[in-house]
Amino acid sequence: MVGFLVVVIVVVLAIWAVLTVILAMSFRTVVATNEVHIVQSRRKTTSYGKDQAAGNTYYAWPAWMPRIGIRIVRLPVSVFDVQLDEYAAYDKGRVPFVIDILAFFRISDSNVAAQRVSSVQDLETQLKGILQGASRSILAQSPIEEILEERAKYGKMFTDATNDQLKAWGVVNVKNVELMDIRDAKDSQVISRIMAVKQSLVEKESRVAVASNLQVAKTAEIVATQAVAVREQEAQEQVGIRTAQKEQAIGIAGQQAQQAVKEQEKTTAQKTMAVLEVNQVRQAEITRGVQVVNADQEKQMAVIRAEGEKQKTITVAEGALQQMKLNAEGVRAQGDAKGAAETAVLMAPVNSQIALAKEIGQNQGYQQYLVTVRQIEANQLVGIEQAKALTAAQVKVIANSTGPVDGVKSVMEMFTPKGGLQLGAAVEAFRNTEAGAAIVESLTGEKGNGGTGTRR
Repeated sequence: MVGFLVVVIVVVLAIWAVLTVILAMSFRTVVATNEVHIVQSRRKTTSYGKDQAAGNTYYAWPAWMPRIGIRIVRLPVSVFDVQLDEYAAYDKGRVPFVIDILAFFRISDSNVAAQRVSSVQDLETQLKGILQGASRSILAQSPIEEILEERAKYGKMFTDATNDQLKAWGVVNVKNVELMDIRDAKDSQVISRIMAVKQSLVEKESRVAVASNLQVAKTAEIVATQAVAVREQEAQEQVGIRTAQKEQAIGIAGQQAQQAVKEQEKTTAQKTMAVLEVNQVRQAEITRGVQVVNADQEKQMAVIRAEGEKQKTITVAEGALQQMKLNAEGVRAQGDAKGAAETAVLMAPVNSQIALAKEIGQNQGYQQYLVTVRQIEANQLVGIEQAKALTAAQVKVIANSTGPVDGVKSVMEMFTPKGGLQLGAAVEAFRNTEAGAAIVESLTGEKGNGGTGTRR
């Protein structure tokens, strides 16, 4: 009997142990890395989770179990956000508007948070209340225009205002509170009108800037056009100055060439006069010598008269020979001087032409100008000479051609074989008319046919 009881006790103990192990395995809890579990037992409150002193595992005995039963509050340790959407607020002037606020929080003291709330939803609700109170107190102190322009400033003010209150919940701000949107409340158009004013101001500034830019561009175009026109005028002025300088240089060169010719003519004339002077002096000396010899011969005795005549003849012959030599040298000197003068006269225009050609060799426009001037001068000279010839010939010209020059040219052909033939044909044709026959008969006495085409 005793043995049976022992067996029963052992079996019961074994069953109890197995049940205990099964229950322990069933209620063992491992806390997730982004959570913290606040366990409230009969005597104390302990936090379990990552980086917690008690570790991250515990047994979640039901609260109805005596002595070992516990209560659990699960809170996140990661960052979580709380949104306050379409919250009605007022500015300093009691202008109504609606705002959207977004805040980011983190639980810094899980034990304090567990004392304040029983769940995350309760925590979020209480945090929204904190945000509402901060927004009411801060926004009611400023005008709506300032709130619209300085959202970042008011977000920092919200953050600073909530920091002290969040410590009582074991929560801290992760970053500054953000004002996501500010808009008109129902039946209000204050913010819309402010935005319309801002838009019109931006449009005005943009249009003013565009007009200013267009003005600057137009001014720059005008300045550029003026600069180009001034440069063109300066270029034309430089061309005119250069052309005048070239014409002046050409004129000076021509005058210098003429002066050189005159100087050479002067030198030639001086040399010619010197030769003539030498001839006259030599002739006078010869004449005086002959007179002296004659006087001496008259004083000599008759016996030596023949010898005197001989010496006279010799002296006269030598004088003639000397005179001929001097005349030959004078003629040669005169010829040399004349040749040099003619060479200088002939080379002067050649040298001036060479200088002129070097000066204008690269200027095509000026070359064309010189050709045109020469053609005009040639036509002028031809016309003058033709007029002189016609005046000397006492010929009257009635020109029915394209111009006087062509008419004069036709008259000048009268003095050529072609003109003679044409003149004879004209006279013959005139003679064959009745009036021409009468005139010819009155002039020559010869009768014509009077237009019959035959002669008698």
